[in-house]
Amino acid sequence: MRVRFLQDHEHERWDAFVDQHPEATFFHRAGWATVMQRAFGHSAHYLLVETGGVIRGVLPLVRVRSRLFGDSLASIPFGVYGGIVADSPAASEALDHAACSLADELQVDYLEYRNLQPQHPEWPTKDLYVTFRKALEEEVDANMNAIPRKQRRMVRKGLKAGLTSEFEPGIDRFYPIFAANVRRMGTPVFSRYYFETLLEVFGDDCRVLTAMQDGNPVASVVTFYFRDEVLPYYGAGTPEARAVAGYDFLYWELMRRACEDGYRLFDFGRSKRDTGSFSFKKNWGFEPQPLYYEYHLVRADTMPNVNPLNPKYRYFIAAWQRLPLPVANWLGPKISRSLG
Repeated sequence: MRVRFLQDHEHERWDAFVDQHPEATFFHRAGWATVMQRAFGHSAHYLLVETGGVIRGVLPLVRVRSRLFGDSLASIPFGVYGGIVADSPAASEALDHAACSLADELQVDYLEYRNLQPQHPEWPTKDLYVTFRKALEEEVDANMNAIPRKQRRMVRKGLKAGLTSEFEPGIDRFYPIFAANVRRMGTPVFSRYYFETLLEVFGDDCRVLTAMQDGNPVASVVTFYFRDEVLPYYGAGTPEARAVAGYDFLYWELMRRACEDGYRLFDFGRSKRDTGSFSFKKNWGFEPQPLYYEYHLVRADTMPNVNPLNPKYRYFIAAWQRLPLPVANWLGPKISRSLG
């Protein structure tokens, strides 16, 4: 059993393993190595274990170095899920040992696994995030009826407002909405180039759906597609979106289209406990499932706490919300690349 790094010409072999493994996710795809390197300048350390030339397990790792937020090796930054995917306990153990050794060798602050299931109960674990995943019904009407009554009323409000939806060829409508939205939240924005790279690298498995009213965009979402799963990931709306239930209509349209195209699982993604997005997803009838973010500490003494709920960032968030939008859009990508 041999552990080594993924080579550039082996992305198809890696993805073939990921596509057939039941525990793999969209964030295990090899294309993320390209995205991390090209859009952020982060170094990718993608480990695979093989026997007789056959891949038995994979572990995508990306190093993020920042003067503000420390030095980490994670599987994977900017993703909800990650960690080891392997055919056997021996393959998993080999990858785990190699990852810990790599973290020690690089002298990072910590190694982070983002798991759907616990792998290292003995490691420090962050109980902050949950995910929301639910099977889709085979019929559109059945999916509408599965939405709790109060939330179903919001979807119909958007329909009555005359909203329509369409897939976009690029991010020209999405990005201004997203940039303004995250500035209002006090969060540095990602660069346009990041989203353009996602669309280029993942092709038809990364699409932009926009909700429109009278030809004007009110909400938009970048969505990932993996096997029979649909994962709305980066969503944003204009200040007018709430008045016409733009968010509610947008996610229903994504669900409706996914059902019609044969997708069978809707992944609403990660939320912090007891936040607005947490409540919004529960309102759709989705139940929270805990995520297990586990840390092998190398130079750090404690787990990282880089998130907007950390009180130490309160004044930074308030100041960021007051920045002129052009300034926030210029400065944001220089900071957000290190947030992971």
